[in-house]
Amino acid sequence: MARARSTGMPGVDAQHDFLRVRRRAVMARLAARLRGEPDDVGIVLPYDEVIAALGFVSERQVGLRVVPLDAIVGSVGRGHDFDRSFRPTSGRVRGRWEQIAAAMRRGQSLPPVSLQQIGELYFVEDGHHRVSVSRALGRTDIDAYVTEVVTRVGAEKTITLADLPLKGHERVFFERVPLAPEGRDEIHLSDPWDYARLAEAVEAWGFRLSQDRGEPIDRKDTAQLWLETEYRPVVAMLRDAEMIRGCTETEAYMRVASERYRLLRTHRWDEDVVQHVLEGGRARRNSTNVE
Repeated sequence: MARARSTGMPGVDAQHDFLRVRRRAVMARLAARLRGEPDDVGIVLPYDEVIAALGFVSERQVGLRVVPLDAIVGSVGRGHDFDRSFRPTSGRVRGRWEQIAAAMRRGQSLPPVSLQQIGELYFVEDGHHRVSVSRALGRTDIDAYVTEVVTRVGAEKTITLADLPLKGHERVFFERVPLAPEGRDEIHLSDPWDYARLAEAVEAWGFRLSQDRGEPIDRKDTAQLWLETEYRPVVAMLRDAEMIRGCTETEAYMRVASERYRLLRTHRWDEDVVQHVLEGGRARRNSTNVE
């Protein structure tokens, strides 16, 4: 980023600051288009859509914090005025923006901004212009009153609007299959609809287990038993057989579990079943190599 120059006249410098960051915003958008990146990569994340996808659980005030500016990527209600790096997207905010920039250049003390925190991400509730100007002037952090929001599914700095459907399906999956946090980290799918398919498979697995035991099993116990006695052993087998290629472990599990039932009409695992599945996988790979 070009350094903010100083002429000793805060008002004039603020005007130059605004024009400079507007040019940077336009250049960044053009570069992204030339690289073929989706448009939403540069859009400020909308708080409401992220909450809808991740699932609201609770919130609490954590008080005054010093927050890294590059962790602030979202907005509560003003997503059209700034891009993902909080550069103005139009001249609409110019007056207020330059007023704050001039005040900062004069060394005036401004109140902390208000942020909502979800995982690693922060969303501006109040103080969009202060965040934007702070970044434009080369600052790295900002004082903020923070509200910590707990969601069913976590958020990472790299999340984009296009990721939200996947996160939404992931959230619903963990509502249906309530794994412990350490178990959740083992489940990774690329296709949002695969979360629904896997949830149905786990529920069916739990139903059969409850029939075998002659007693009902709640969702939490079903999820943990499935992870420990079904999912992990199968994934370990696939890993040893080098059958996890070009996909995640969860996707490999789904493919093999489906193949097991298609070949043998069984949901059990034993040495004969494993052998049939492995031979089927090798046969498919050999056929592909020949072709």
